[in-house]
Amino acid sequence: AMDADVKTESLSPLQQLGVEMTVRYGKYLNLLKEHAENGLCFLLMNCEKFLKQQQRTVVSSLCCLQERYAGYDWFVSSVFLIMSGDGEKTLTFLQRFSRLLVSAFLWLRRLHMSIHLPVTTVESGIHPVYFCSAHHIEMLLKAELPLVSSAFHMSGFTPSQICLQWITQCFWNYMDWREICHYIAICIFLGPDYQIYMCISVFRHLQQDILKHTEA
Repeated sequence: AMDADVKTESLSPLQQLGVEMTVRYGKYLNLLKEHAENGLCFLLMNCEKFLKQQQRTVVSSLCCLQERYAGYDWFVSSVFLIMSGDGEKTLTFLQRFSRLLVSAFLWLRRLHMSIHLPVTTVESGIHPVYFCSAHHIEMLLKAELPLVSSAFHMSGFTPSQICLQWITQCFWNYMDWREICHYIAICIFLGPDYQIYMCISVFRHLQQDILKHTEA
């Protein structure tokens, strides 16, 4: 996108807060230099410009179906950090990555009101990751970790809600940076089903804590 076109876009207060957090985290990891904030803002506005071209027009009172994506784009921020703050390199990667099926599962912003989805799916406001990945996680959890599955059932809280939070945030605030990079790389190289296996492995790792909290 041309610089002049992108400058007509603006970031919401929530996105600006996300940018501040990303830059702070990037500097903590020694991945970003000074003025990285401008590069990330420009990158996010570029993505906004490109993805708007692939959006349906939907009239709805749902907050998640407004023209602007309701959340912050954690996947783009993750790639930006992986590329050490090189905005141009990140944008080139995202343009190529968006042609792959796995982009629908890792980059949730990619399918926001997308023309690639059936109208009924868009109007429901439910992201495909919820009824694909999260659904399969629950099915697999029953078979692999029945005690954890029962614990969630007793709590009245579903594993899919937790997993959607993890996936949306690319496991930020849950895993160390090295593991976040492994998660993204594994899903790209081995396929989107590894997103499901990753969540199941996290539940297996947390099994004793989950059962302990259930008893308490």
